[in-house]
Amino acid sequence: MTAESKSTEFTENGLIKKPDVVLIGGGIMSATLGIILKKLDPELTIQIVELLSSVAMESSHAWNNAGTGHAALCELNYTSVSEDGKVDISKAIGINESFELSKQFWASLVEDGVIEDPAEFIRTVPHMSFVRGADNVDFLKARYEAMSGHHFFDEMEYAEDAEQIAKWTPLLEEGRSSAEKTAVTRVDSGTDIDFGSLTKVLFNHLVSLDGVELATSTAVRDLDQKKSGEWEVKVKQVGDFFSEKIHASFVFIGAGGGSLKLLQKSDIPEGEGFGGFPISGQFLVCNNQELVEKHHAKVYGKAAVGAPPMSVPHLDTRVIQGRNSLLFGPYAGFSPKFLKKGSMLDLLSSVTLDNIGPMLAVGRDNMNLTEYLYQEVINTHTDRMDMLREFFPDAKDEEWDLVTAGQRVQIIKKDPEKGGKLQFGTEVVAAKDGSLSALLGASPGASTAVAIIIEVLETCFADEMANPEWVEKVQSMVPSYKYSLAEDKELYERTRAKADAALKIAK
Repeated sequence: MTAESKSTEFTENGLIKKPDVVLIGGGIMSATLGIILKKLDPELTIQIVELLSSVAMESSHAWNNAGTGHAALCELNYTSVSEDGKVDISKAIGINESFELSKQFWASLVEDGVIEDPAEFIRTVPHMSFVRGADNVDFLKARYEAMSGHHFFDEMEYAEDAEQIAKWTPLLEEGRSSAEKTAVTRVDSGTDIDFGSLTKVLFNHLVSLDGVELATSTAVRDLDQKKSGEWEVKVKQVGDFFSEKIHASFVFIGAGGGSLKLLQKSDIPEGEGFGGFPISGQFLVCNNQELVEKHHAKVYGKAAVGAPPMSVPHLDTRVIQGRNSLLFGPYAGFSPKFLKKGSMLDLLSSVTLDNIGPMLAVGRDNMNLTEYLYQEVINTHTDRMDMLREFFPDAKDEEWDLVTAGQRVQIIKKDPEKGGKLQFGTEVVAAKDGSLSALLGASPGASTAVAIIIEVLETCFADEMANPEWVEKVQSMVPSYKYSLAEDKELYERTRAKADAALKIAK
């Protein structure tokens, strides 16, 4: 049944006047939520609002994110060392399971014919961790021993031998002194993901469904909850003088770096106190195709002192629109913009009486981050190349070019002890009545999109998600929903094998 056949009214610009759901932002999160909601309730009407002229142009764009299927296979910042010297892998286990949920969902879309060729967005690329120096080697070995004992990571390999490392990734050893102590771990089944391509495929399907409309080049100017509980969303299309109003029972803010300011416009108490700290990213891209083809891995190292976790350095094989690329970075930078195509006033205009205290507290307690960002901003091309040469000693300045990636806005929130803290990851903020939800934060966001969206559904559609009919429908998309892959090895192996086969990444 189409929106027209339900006698749905439209604005002059073709927006649904009273949709059941408004999705703000044309990225992977809105696309995932939209498809899941339509599968759970095909009669829902959905209005999607995107600021730019097309979907997947900001955080989901292939050149604006790392493209790693974040499964904690190589990211050293997902494992910490406790006071007694033990490596804590609990966060790595949680992220790995979340990524498996995403794979299950994508596999179900392949089986349904929504995704015709998974190779357009996902490919197998080994995930490796790389460290230098005796202390770091000791840490990596302890990490390997802790992780390889869990069934999520039992295929992980470890090596300190330079000859073995060179077989896996020759660039790491070319030109390196034999006296330098290095070590790596390797998981052959890691993945590279073009989230831009995936997002476009999902939106192409979503807008083909009855009752779904997409408005691009359209800004959300205000959000106001009425006494009835519904939301009045004021929107303005590029080139128009006047705004239009649409009304919805549920609003989802999945606008990447733009989510914070929209959450503030909603005035929900749950959004009070949140601030944001924008960090821009840059990568060196290799222009020597022989080197590109010589390296086939995502090699992650340890972050510099004071660096945010999203700035963990990596020598990274990428496959974007079918073409192999080799990147190194990210190099952090500072811009007051919350989006790559945002405003220079974004940061200043986000400061309120509610969040200025937490923001000042974070500034006070994170001087090392400030120093790190300052150094990153003033670095020259040679400085950046010297960082690359820690991974690839023979790297030549003229064979690498600098490109600008996307903006990330790290969460700042109130803290009863410190006043405020800088938080990493993705946070779901929801109104008490479940009528609005917003996503704040960054990595590993896209890779764990399905787990995040399930959290949104369980928070904002609690009654429906408790209904056996909805549970069954969710499990048709995500078979391990309501079960623990971390605790059930047989379920993990079975669901993973099925998903990998459907996605054509099975070994």
